[in-house]
Amino acid sequence: MASVAWAVLKVLLLLPTQTWSPVGAGNPPDCDSPLASALPRSSFSSSSELSSSHGPGFSRLNRRDGAGGWTPLVSNKYQWLQIDLGERMEVTAVATQGGYGSSDWVTSYLLMFSDGGRNWKQYRREESIWGFPGNTNADSVVHYRLQPPFEARFLRFLPLAWNPRGRIGMRIEVYGCAYKSEVVYFDGQSALLYTLDKKPLKPIRDVISLKFKAMQSNGILLHREGQHGNHITLELIKGKLVFFLNSGNAKLPSTIAPVTLTLGSLLDDQHWHSVLIELLDTQVNFTVDKHTHHFQAKGDSSNLDLNFEISFGGILSPGRSRAFTRKSFHGCLENLYYNGVDVTELAKKHKPQILMMGNVSFSCPQPQTVPVTFLSSRSYLALPGNSGEDKVSVTFQFRTWNRAGHLLFGELQRGSGSFVLFLKDGKLKLSLFQAGQSPRNVTAGAGLNDGQWHSVSFSAKWSHMNVVVDDDTAVQPLVAVLIDSGDTYYFGGCLGNSSGSGCKSPLGGFQGCLRLITIGDKAVDPILVQQGALGSFRDLQIDSCGITDRCLPSYCEHGGECSQSWDTFSCDCLGTGYTGETCHSSLYEQSCEAHKHRGNPSGLYYIDADGSGPLGPFLVYCNMTDSAWTVVRHGGPDAVTLRGAPSGHPLSAVSFAYAAGAGQLRAAVNLAERCEQRLALRCGTARRPDSRDGTPLSWWVGRTNETHTSWGGSLPDAQKCTCGLEGNCIDSQYYCNCDAGQNEWTSDTIVLSQKEHLPVTQIVMTDTGQPHSEADYTLGPLLCRGDKSFWNSASFNTETSYLHFPAFHGELTADVCFFFKTTVSSGVFMENLGITDFIRIELRAPTEVTFSFDVGNGPCEVTVQSPTPFNDNQWHHVRAERNVKGASLQVDQLPQKMQPAPADGHVRLQLNSQLFIEISAYFATGSSMTYHFQEHYTLSENSSSLVSSLHRDVTLTREMITLSFRTTRTPSLLLYVSSFYEEYLSVILANNGSLQIRYKLDRHQNPDAFTFDFKNMADGQLHQVKINREEAVVMVEVNQSAKKQVILSSGTEFNAVKSLILGKVLEAAGADPDTRRAATSGFTGCLSAVRFGCAAPLKAALRPSGPSRVTVRGHVAPMARCAAGAASGSPARELAPRLAGGAGRSGPVDEGEPLVNADRRDSAVIGGVIAVEIFILLCITAIAIRIYQQRKLRKENESKVSKKEEC
Repeated sequence: MASVAWAVLKVLLLLPTQTWSPVGAGNPPDCDSPLASALPRSSFSSSSELSSSHGPGFSRLNRRDGAGGWTPLVSNKYQWLQIDLGERMEVTAVATQGGYGSSDWVTSYLLMFSDGGRNWKQYRREESIWGFPGNTNADSVVHYRLQPPFEARFLRFLPLAWNPRGRIGMRIEVYGCAYKSEVVYFDGQSALLYTLDKKPLKPIRDVISLKFKAMQSNGILLHREGQHGNHITLELIKGKLVFFLNSGNAKLPSTIAPVTLTLGSLLDDQHWHSVLIELLDTQVNFTVDKHTHHFQAKGDSSNLDLNFEISFGGILSPGRSRAFTRKSFHGCLENLYYNGVDVTELAKKHKPQILMMGNVSFSCPQPQTVPVTFLSSRSYLALPGNSGEDKVSVTFQFRTWNRAGHLLFGELQRGSGSFVLFLKDGKLKLSLFQAGQSPRNVTAGAGLNDGQWHSVSFSAKWSHMNVVVDDDTAVQPLVAVLIDSGDTYYFGGCLGNSSGSGCKSPLGGFQGCLRLITIGDKAVDPILVQQGALGSFRDLQIDSCGITDRCLPSYCEHGGECSQSWDTFSCDCLGTGYTGETCHSSLYEQSCEAHKHRGNPSGLYYIDADGSGPLGPFLVYCNMTDSAWTVVRHGGPDAVTLRGAPSGHPLSAVSFAYAAGAGQLRAAVNLAERCEQRLALRCGTARRPDSRDGTPLSWWVGRTNETHTSWGGSLPDAQKCTCGLEGNCIDSQYYCNCDAGQNEWTSDTIVLSQKEHLPVTQIVMTDTGQPHSEADYTLGPLLCRGDKSFWNSASFNTETSYLHFPAFHGELTADVCFFFKTTVSSGVFMENLGITDFIRIELRAPTEVTFSFDVGNGPCEVTVQSPTPFNDNQWHHVRAERNVKGASLQVDQLPQKMQPAPADGHVRLQLNSQLFIEISAYFATGSSMTYHFQEHYTLSENSSSLVSSLHRDVTLTREMITLSFRTTRTPSLLLYVSSFYEEYLSVILANNGSLQIRYKLDRHQNPDAFTFDFKNMADGQLHQVKINREEAVVMVEVNQSAKKQVILSSGTEFNAVKSLILGKVLEAAGADPDTRRAATSGFTGCLSAVRFGCAAPLKAALRPSGPSRVTVRGHVAPMARCAAGAASGSPARELAPRLAGGAGRSGPVDEGEPLVNADRRDSAVIGGVIAVEIFILLCITAIAIRIYQQRKLRKENESKVSKKEEC
């Protein structure tokens, strides 16, 4: 008999807000024409070629000329394939193939683009994803739509990984359309003034759109002012775009002027950035690239008092004497529009509305500097020095986020010593080492790890050495020191201890960008380094600065301060009231009820009514009586005394403010079971209403700003006090004692208990004007008791029990906590799936709880193991959190386990199906269920992951398989996975009931066959099997106890997975005899919790949430459980009843027909049975699934990539 199951459940959802979209965003509907196929061969170039027939000109998609594609001379990560589109085009998609009919293909690559073939920019998806997954064979096409698209003339494909059994091989195509570009160039001393049409009525809204490319980090982009000092200004300051708006009460902005809004970072990278400003009265929408901010300007209007002139590139206001000292813009503006007017076109035609000052031209010069990116701590750049000179002179510029790192090392000739230039604590330090002398040290600069470009000049002569950082100069005198310049300088790091160079990097290598390197009086050309004609290097990206701002947008929640290094970011949560990697988890209880259950006495406590939601904690008094009362005091007067006033004038309108904000109060009141507020009212002498209409003389205003005339527990809008409802007012003509107008003192003690209106924010009292009327009242604090989330329970008795909740999107942060108790050994607590992403918490073994998820980087797991079983029928507490920094899991008081996220992986968890549990199915004799992964050789658009088992033609080097079963039949086929390449995996029970596993990963070899004589597993009992393969190593675990490891010899790659079959297999071509016999026999009994990677075939068949991939033949029906003790081959009467709401199907299924779900609403489901029989108590704060959405722009149909073996 099943035990009684109780659960406490609460789901708090913070759904993403709707965002304002810029006008004209998105691609033209027909912007998908092939751009590369018609180009001549001369438009293609590359780093090298294996032979003339492997040249870049043969790299067009689906072409077979030459050797059938581009292949470089050497296959390494420094090779590239480049296309010149002839002019700037809008690029919306790319596609790749391998070399025709060869073993040469690229499995992942970078995509870079440029306007002029220099200063390349790397295309990034989802802010942090760098690479694209490529091909898994030579001829299939992998197509990716770019979200967002970009504009460029030149594109580069940089292979990252390729077929280990072949070489790099690529054929490519680029899709897009023509791009209109109107450009105006400002040299830092020029400006353009546009005079608007002077119409009688101002426009309803002002819209300014443009793109800019900045050559320097500071400068005015646009400025518009009015008659009274009001103005708007858009200015680039240290690579960030600052929008000033002044209503006219302040002077023009200065360095200390308050900033209205700052967006963007590193915008001085000499690449294009888009800006959109929309002003609608006082509403301002400000967008930089894809980051949008909305705000309300102060004052009556933000644009009505502005002049009819707007200047671009600087301040140009003829006839005005006002001084403005800010720097003009140096760079280019593109497609400059004001309310739909093309300002650049007017300027090019010298229209009278345009006034130009200085050197304004209509072409954008290309950058001349060549930056170098040091990608890792192992990176270095070795350059020849001026050997034999009696001085050392080196200059360069750098930018980085790291506080420490090696910048430059040089060894002097003839044993005269060495020097090292490095960063430490954000300061530049120089050390000169000479034999027999103590090191000479120089320090200059501070805060140099701010991501900005900093100039460094280092020189040393016989009498002194000096370092100049920006404008900070440090000099160290030297006494009779021999300086003899060395022959090699090491930038960013060292070659290695075995190189014999003597170079050392005690603080680690430099990660960041360098440019404008000079040694002596010679400028260094990094392109020569890239071509192998100068120096040597490792882990560099030449002609590109790959620095990114990991704090834009900031993932730190609740006001946590974001700081970063080259690889990662961190959040300082001090003083926020929150903790965790992203300041997500509240330090405080949600209510006084929670404090009471912790055994805390009465006193002042902080509570956080919405937990890890956006509302902060606030201070309350917890009165611990039989109930825990939350006391929230107001800041109003203790008592208000009222005296007569002229007729028709209010005697008193008193407002009451609280220590908590409106949102915090609303959350606390909604969380409570009951709230009330007490009002003590005394009145005397001649207070009476107009007897003709009975208008009330007093009312109160609640938190929703609605006026209420009901008092003390009466029904809303009844205009009665409690005595009116009870019929015992001192004057039966009136419904409140204090409205009776008696010539004596009377009182009402009122309890306001309509909690949806509490707390009271204002009380208004009026009088008819009798001069001696008098009254006083006292409003007490807001009192709340109970916690609705604390003990709301639900019972789950069977596997088909579940609860539906609205679909949620825990894209960036999701945390779950709950209590559970059970006597079974395994099962799923909760699960939610997306197209490929998922999140799951399960009891994997009696002593093991696992939190697993996939956001596109491949499945990740965090596991907590206990020395004692969890299935002891006692309550256990689970808390799991996943955020952009990683995942954590804690069970009871066991040590917390954590799994960090990859530095540049996917960050968004995209879920679109039900939150659900495992399901069990009964297979009758001869029945089968086939799960189809994907059609062979179909075009793949935006495939999600290199390691996804759902992608056709994916080469799997690892998979995890789990299943539970109960049967008495032998031989039996438990699971069969087929491949388009005649490779397969079979899991069978042999005639003696032993478990056998066969892998055939090479169709030219015999399969690897392994027998696991753990016991006779066809005994009618429930058994669990887990198979985990990592390349050639296979770990098999049975019933969470018996384990065995085996090694494959037939191969390590499972190619082109086709389908997974449960039950009878009609065709098993190429399988071994034992597998064919088991396939013919099929399976009779119960299967449960079947998983192959992320695929759940039973769930897909019996409760589909989208187009079905499953074909069922014969009698397959859902079961309540696969518990041991029931006989195998159970008749239909033992099957579970139909699933609630018609969502499931039982009984026979038409042969060959995919199962169809009758209810496919997007919803979230909490299940109460984990695999067989599990009872969950979802948290004192219950199942708290917290979604804290911080980035507003959501990307659709965006492909994802992962590092193949990285979590």
